[in-house]
Amino acid sequence: MRIIETALILRKEIARLRTDGKRVAFIPTMGNLHDGHLALIKEARNQADVVVVSVFVNPLQFPREDDLQRYPRTLQADCEKLSKAQVDLVYAPAVSDVYPHGLAHQTQVMVPPLLSQCDEPHQRTRLRGIATVMCKLFNLVQPDIVFFGTNDHPRFLTIRRLIRDLNYDIALATIPTVREKTGLALSSCNTLLNKEEKEAAPRLYQVMQTLADMIRERPSAIAESLDNARDDLSRAGFRDISLEICDADDLEAVRVNSEKAVILASAWLGNIRLIDCLHVNMPNPAGSDTSSPSL
Repeated sequence: MRIIETALILRKEIARLRTDGKRVAFIPTMGNLHDGHLALIKEARNQADVVVVSVFVNPLQFPREDDLQRYPRTLQADCEKLSKAQVDLVYAPAVSDVYPHGLAHQTQVMVPPLLSQCDEPHQRTRLRGIATVMCKLFNLVQPDIVFFGTNDHPRFLTIRRLIRDLNYDIALATIPTVREKTGLALSSCNTLLNKEEKEAAPRLYQVMQTLADMIRERPSAIAESLDNARDDLSRAGFRDISLEICDADDLEAVRVNSEKAVILASAWLGNIRLIDCLHVNMPNPAGSDTSSPSL
């Protein structure tokens, strides 16, 4: 495994791989890797000749400076995991390498909002930062296929639209969300939860499962069920709770002809913002249903 810290060297290495006709898979991360990342890497190895992983904490996607400073940075441990997973290249740049002219005047990429909550300043800043750094990384790595997790569905759809609208010749792949035994979606920020918060955190997924059952059994009761779910999470210690049930393909309101819905959940628990989602097959006209799929 080779660790690369500069865009110049990365470009030269990618050019060499392209000359050799290698199929390149890319997994962008912000480090503090967990089993969800490793599952993406395993799938990438099955679909490409070369696997490239970036480890970069992107300052543009953090609306709050204290969240950026608090984000866990574990590069040495990450590289040990990546080596065992047989990753070929690791791009671990400094901020000055990715943004050599500083952040203040950096050109940024804004994908049109996919739902009303993406118009909130927090989401708008976060998704704009993600879209911007993805453009930079796609231009550097030039992957044939890129892998993302699905627990952050607005991010997934943002990247899908970015690839489409900017004519990137990149396939987008994913795997089902990897969870702890409690149901909590694996996340790099989970390590910052204290003991009490870690015990409370799985309630988010449990509430989403209850909502999924409601969608399948009584889709007409969505509004009432969302209110009950928010109250449940508030009692469990969550705050600034956002719960939405949308069409999984475009994040518009669920329609009569919607085939799949997605439950979008985000909430603060202590100093950590948890993000998760759950996909649900909508009842067909005959009233039957199948189990909830993952993208």
